[in-house]
Amino acid sequence: MIENIDIAQLRAIGFDSHVLQTLSSLDPQPQQQLGRVINIQRDHLQLHNGLHEISAQLLPALQQQLQASGDTLAVGDWVLFQSATARITQILPAKNRLCRRNSDGHRQALVANIDVALLVMGLDHDFNLRRLDRYLTLCLTNEVTPLLVLTKADCTAQATEKMAQARRHLPPHLGLLSIDGRANAARETLNPWLTAGQTVVLLGSSGAGKSTLTNTLLNTAVQETGAVRLDDSRGRHTTTSRSLHLCPNGVCIIDTPGLRTLQLDSDEAGIYAAFTDITTLALDCRFRDCQHRDEPNCAVRAHINPDRLKSFHKLLRELSRETMTVLQKHAQLAQWKTVSKGSRARRKAS
Repeated sequence: MIENIDIAQLRAIGFDSHVLQTLSSLDPQPQQQLGRVINIQRDHLQLHNGLHEISAQLLPALQQQLQASGDTLAVGDWVLFQSATARITQILPAKNRLCRRNSDGHRQALVANIDVALLVMGLDHDFNLRRLDRYLTLCLTNEVTPLLVLTKADCTAQATEKMAQARRHLPPHLGLLSIDGRANAARETLNPWLTAGQTVVLLGSSGAGKSTLTNTLLNTAVQETGAVRLDDSRGRHTTTSRSLHLCPNGVCIIDTPGLRTLQLDSDEAGIYAAFTDITTLALDCRFRDCQHRDEPNCAVRAHINPDRLKSFHKLLRELSRETMTVLQKHAQLAQWKTVSKGSRARRKAS
C-alpha cells in the first residue's frame, strides 16, 4: 500500500480529484509514497510529498521505458517512489501535458497537470501578438485556462495602444490583465485566477517578467531575476529550469525559462479548437470550403483581427509540412523553385 496518504497534506502540492481517481485504478507496491515533481536537473530531480522536498532518481527500468517511448518526465507530474531509496517507480497519467516539438521534431514535455497558464508578455519589445497565438493554442488544445498578463507598462509610451491591440486580437472570452509584476497589488489583481489547490504555470519569453511575478506571488525572492537588454528587451535566461513553488494561499506556481521558439505539438483538430472564434464565424461564410483569404462574402475576414487570421493560417501550414511525406516535401520544393524562377524571369522581362 502507499504510505502516508494525507489528503490535506497533499492538497498543498495540488492534489485533486484527477489524482485521487488515478490512484484508485493503480496497484501500488509496499513501502511507496506519493509525490510531485517540483524540479528536474540532469542527474537528479526534486519531489515534494506535501511536507518536505526529497531528492530522487528514476528507477533504471522506468528510465529505459521513457526513452523507448520518447516520453519525458515533467515538472508537475505525480509519481510513486520507494520510501527507502527515493527511486521513482511509476509516473501517474497526467490530466494534461504542455509539450512542444524540439528542433529534431521530438516531443518535449514542458509541464504537467496544469489548471491555469499566465501568459506573461511585456509591453516593451517583447510585445508580439502572433507569438501569443502560439501560447494560446498550446493552452487551449490541452484544456488549460489561459490569461494574458501584460507587464512593463512603464517601459513604453504606447502601453495604452498596445493593450487595446491585445484586447482586439484576443477572443472576447479570454482574460487580459495589465500589472506591475513587482508590486504587491499584482497578487490582489490575480487572486480570482489563483484558487487554492490549483496549479498555475507562467509562460513567456525571457525577460517578460515571469520570475519577478513568481517572487511577488510567493511574497519572497525565490527566483533569480535580471535586467533585459535595452535595445531589444531580450532577457538573459536567469531562470534555467522549470520549478514548482508552494504559494501561501495554497496555489502551486510553476516558473519556466523563456522559450525562444515554440513549435507546437498539435493536430488539425487541436488548432481548430484553439481558434473557435474563427471556426464559429466560418459557418456564415458564403462558401463551405472558404479558406478566408480572398473569397467573396467571407464572414471571418470581416470580424477577425488580420494578425490572428495570419497566425491561424501559419499554424495550419506548419502542421501540413510536418505531416508531409519525403516525396511530398520534394514535390513542394520543386513547385516553389518553379514559381521563384518564373518570378525572376518576369522581373527581368519588365
